[in-house]
Amino acid sequence: MKGCGKLELGRRQFLRNGLGAVGGAAAAAVPVPAAAGGRSGYPAQVLANLRDLAVNVPRDIHYPDTGSPGVVVKLGAAVPGGVGPDGDIVAYSTLCPHKGYPLAYAASDKTLNCPGHFSRFDAEKEGQQVWGHATQNLAMFRLALRPNGDIAAVGVDELIYGRIGNVLES
Repeated sequence: MKGCGKLELGRRQFLRNGLGAVGGAAAAAVPVPAAAGGRSGYPAQVLANLRDLAVNVPRDIHYPDTGSPGVVVKLGAAVPGGVGPDGDIVAYSTLCPHKGYPLAYAASDKTLNCPGHFSRFDAEKEGQQVWGHATQNLAMFRLALRPNGDIAAVGVDELIYGRIGNVLES
């Protein structure tokens, strides 16, 4: 039986499409401080500059705070959620959503891999889990490119491991 080709709808796409109206109404009700420049209260934080990045060489970062390690990487080809002139720069949490093990970037297949229970996350597909025990995709840091070439994180699309909220209260 021939499929319609639309059955590969992931959790994120379902939520984006199916709950877009609800999310839009909720987002309109939550003020974002103009000075912060982030999405829904996230701090805007410069992670790197275009000149600092080489293709397929990860750069360690922390976002939205120092207790949240991550990586920013220029993949070399345009990808969903990518920014920059080539649409190929992405950033992710490096805490496995299963048990919090530190993830390592594998340049050979552009995945982030967990040494604990072998979960694998595709850096070219918005952190989609491709293998392992994790029950959610990897938290992707949403990025914005500034005119001077700075790459700033402005939000997170999944819950970072070990937290009940991504932005810690002070």
